Amino acid sequence: MTAQSVKCVLAFKWARNPLDARVGFDGAVDWSFANMAASDDDAAAAAAARNLSDDIVALTVGNGDTAWAAARGASCTVTVPDPQIGLDSSWTARLLAGGVRYIGKVDVVLAGDCAWDTAVPVLLGACLGWPTLAGVIEARREGGALRVVRRAESGNETLEVRPPVVLAVLARHAEKEPPGMKAILAARKKPVEKMTAADLGAAPSADSLVLRGSALPPATKAQIFAGQDPAGAAARLIAALRKEGVL
Repeated sequence: MTAQSVKCVLAFKWARNPLDARVGFDGAVDWSFANMAASDDDAAAAAAARNLSDDIVALTVGNGDTAWAAARGASCTVTVPDPQIGLDSSWTARLLAGGVRYIGKVDVVLAGDCAWDTAVPVLLGACLGWPTLAGVIEARREGGALRVVRRAESGNETLEVRPPVVLAVLARHAEKEPPGMKAILAARKKPVEKMTAADLGAAPSADSLVLRGSALPPATKAQIFAGQDPAGAAARLIAALRKEGVL
């Protein structure tokens, strides 16, 4: 990367929009009417990519409108629309890493902080052998390096890092100005390259994970300490916490 140029990959992920789900009288959830949507974190990653560069390539796994990224600054999109495997975090990261290598000569990969799958950006960095910064809220170029601000428990941290690097971006608010219909229609004219997992060197292996089922964890027991005697309720609370080993 030079001070004048930086090539970014915007890696975004599709998920079914929960606002489109329909719940029946029996409690069953019908996802058949749910559209595929990206998250606020993905929109924040797109904004961060535009702040860093005019050379942005989008990369995604799954079915969705590829104009989403193209309307937010990507010049073209590489997609794996049907990976033919049950994706977990590891598979998603391997596919994205294969896509980054296919695109070639990439300086920065930006991804949403993945509220539903926080491991993906870190695993992607591990697959590429690149450093990864999570919780990023701002990034800008300074010479041949990047000045990155990320959210930490003690406050915001400012770091300097040299590419190549993976930045997992955290949204501070919903997207303020989503692209309008005119921008989306124009974006659909931009190039889209469809790939398979095998094309990206991430074909399924014999030891891949198989989902056998899912279930809610057992509910934790709750205790309520109330009454007209606040001091007595506080004493019972402290005693219960000590019994559980919290205090």
